[in-house]
Amino acid sequence: MYESMAQFAQTFGLVYFFLIFAAAVVYALWPSNRKRFDAAAEIPLREE
Repeated sequence: MYESMAQFAQTFGLVYFFLIFAAAVVYALWPSNRKRFDAAAEIPLREE
């Protein structure tokens, strides 16, 4: 019983973290977010 629950938890955890990673990649590469990320990348270079 314990081994089957541990195997299920490991598999579910792997799938869960893969889905979170895939969602983060999609969010980062979504075309409508480009302006926001480009503006954020220029923050360190601003002289105010």
